[in-house]
Amino acid sequence: MSGGIPPQPPPEDRSVTELVFDVSERVSTLVREEIALAKAEISEKVSSLARGGAVGVAAGIFAFLGLILFMHAIAWLLVELFFEDAIWAGFLIEAVIFFLIAGLAGFLAYKAFKKGAPPVPEMAIEEGKRIRQTLESGTTPAAKEPTAP
Repeated sequence: MSGGIPPQPPPEDRSVTELVFDVSERVSTLVREEIALAKAEISEKVSSLARGGAVGVAAGIFAFLGLILFMHAIAWLLVELFFEDAIWAGFLIEAVIFFLIAGLAGFLAYKAFKKGAPPVPEMAIEEGKRIRQTLESGTTPAAKEPTAP
């Protein structure tokens, strides 16, 4: 033999102690694998949230800078067309518009974060439930088809 696992005797020749040891070893391996699955799921969801957040922040910064210039131009246009000497009126109207846009953006950000959080390892939880059913009933339940996110 070349340093591998020694051959085990057939199940009918093994003692109860050996069988219990084998079962506990397999359960331990199964638990470790389920924990690894949960970690992988959470890691994937967190990295997806982080990427989306970073791209959203960059897009928001550039949109904000462009909006500032555009709104500034409209404020001067309002002053020129309607208010003549009351420069403050055009900028006041623009400030109100900025607050409305900020409120809408805050609401949309709230909905986006509420949808993506908390990152729960759903596949690992489902697999854990199936394992529990299997251990309790002694039969293997049918696997559910994964749902698309």
